Amino acid sequence: MNKDHLDRIDRNILAALSRNGRLSMAELASRVGLSKTPVQARVRRLEQEGFIRGYAAVIDHERMGDGHVAFVQVKLSDTRSAALEAFSRSVQGVAEIEQCHMMAASFDYLLKVRTKDIASYRRVLGERISALPHVAQTSTFVAMETVKDR
Repeated sequence: MNKDHLDRIDRNILAALSRNGRLSMAELASRVGLSKTPVQARVRRLEQEGFIRGYAAVIDHERMGDGHVAFVQVKLSDTRSAALEAFSRSVQGVAEIEQCHMMAASFDYLLKVRTKDIASYRRVLGERISALPHVAQTSTFVAMETVKDR
């Protein structure tokens, strides 16, 4: 099923759960105007079809001591399929890389890296990111404040 087959109620369920994944089925049913049983069936279907990939807690990273965020542009020395696959596989093993996006830009990947401070980031960049396969060049942009994080 693709997004074109979702009706208004499916979209309302997805919107409500994206704001609060801990809603009870009764509360979710009330919000979308159905009874609990059909809402449970719809949620189960949306999960099975991959529209809902999982549920997660939103963590306060400042309180956890890993509030330093840097965005890293990565340019590879080789952009053939095997090199891209090797880089993509290796990124999975670096815990500090929170997000990795292949880009259509003057660089190849954009990473979101989370560490406790700039010194920790510097170590991750020098020892882990720069050692990833085919990394030729990096540029770092440090976030001064998170204005919106959804």
